[in-house]
Amino acid sequence: MQTIRLWFKKEGLAKYISHLDLVRCMARALKRSGLPVWYTQGFNPHIYLTFALPLSLGQESECEIMQFRLVEELPLNEVKDRLNAALPAGLQVLAAALPQQDLQAIAAADYRVSLEGAPGLAERFLAFAQQPQIKTLKRSKKGPKEVDIRPLVLACDGEEGEGGRALLSLRLAAGGQQNLNPALLIDAYCAQSGESVKTASIRRTALYDGADAPFC
Repeated sequence: MQTIRLWFKKEGLAKYISHLDLVRCMARALKRSGLPVWYTQGFNPHIYLTFALPLSLGQESECEIMQFRLVEELPLNEVKDRLNAALPAGLQVLAAALPQQDLQAIAAADYRVSLEGAPGLAERFLAFAQQPQIKTLKRSKKGPKEVDIRPLVLACDGEEGEGGRALLSLRLAAGGQQNLNPALLIDAYCAQSGESVKTASIRRTALYDGADAPFC
């Protein structure tokens, strides 16, 4: 049995594919590729897929992770090429590798965010993100709960682009223990500032482990 970790990007119209539909899409692509994929045993055998940090609808990424198993060993480049040939536009495998770290080791993620608003938005957002506390309502299984998300904002930088756009670079806590969706941070800014801000794009660009090293 060979465990394969795929790094893939999700962009363009594919950003509107929900996570559930993405799982189905990847399973169909694996079937079309003809790769010797391992199926679960039992009454309803299916391809066993594992994803790290599913994206919110409308967000793009160039560092998505999916894992599955093969029942025989194949060259990693062949796995990549055969799956790419079966994927729709907007989804592309960047690399196939053997896992080195457990998915639970993911602790942070980088994002590039573009916001549209009044001139000076980037400067105001950076000042907001550097406050000692950022209280906001976060949904949980027990209902909305007020939390301080400031400890989950690990780094924030940015500049003003054309037409008053704020071009932000964020590093946020990510993973099973602590996770901050950039959309929640943007919502908290709007609630506190009273500004009407449009999110032009959110793109995840990198993943890190607890030692701030690139996740691999």
